[in-house]
Amino acid sequence: MGKKFFVKIVSNPDVDMRKCIVGLACAAQAIDDGHAVSMFYAADGVKMLKSDYVNKIDESGMLPKGMVTGMISKITNGAVDIFSSTGSLAANGVNKDNAKSVLLDGFEDWMTWSGPPGVIELSAKSDVQLVY
Repeated sequence: MGKKFFVKIVSNPDVDMRKCIVGLACAAQAIDDGHAVSMFYAADGVKMLKSDYVNKIDESGMLPKGMVTGMISKITNGAVDIFSSTGSLAANGVNKDNAKSVLLDGFEDWMTWSGPPGVIELSAKSDVQLVY
């Protein structure tokens, strides 16, 4: 029987990219292993939802090309819930009016705009919490 994982990405990828990548990799692996995964992006971790930002990482040569996009795709297709902090997105220049031109394609289908209530909801119903 699988566990319920809560994975929260809060690190600024400009400061610690590796930590953000490890968080995505663990979430993707948990999905592959048959666990239920809920994600929450907050603070500067929301940068990992910006399409131009993710594309720059994939094109940078620091990781195999397409690796980050592949992990994010696995998460957006396989996670039970994906929430993001409305306030953190706003602090990073994203709001509901400009989100279609800034966030990853299809975000409307898999992302829930939220805040602390979402963190509490997702973490309370999880068995395992991972914070990156």
